[in-house]
Amino acid sequence: MIRGLITVDPKVCHGKPCIRGTRIMVSNILSQLAGGYGFDQIKEGYPELTDEHIKAAIEYAAHLVEDEDIFLVPAE
Repeated sequence: MIRGLITVDPKVCHGKPCIRGTRIMVSNILSQLAGGYGFDQIKEGYPELTDEHIKAAIEYAAHLVEDEDIFLVPAE
């Protein structure tokens, strides 16, 4: 996947996207970023991560929503 850094394996974390070679889910990284954590703070909690891993998680999320179609439902 994204530069080979994101993997999806049904045997790891129930098939959720993870950083290759870890059980660190992309969603965990994104949640921490959304909560205001910076790269350095995230890496403190997950010392095996690099800036490249975190950027790959962001890129993965961007790729998912890139072609998303949104349908507005009229209010009643």
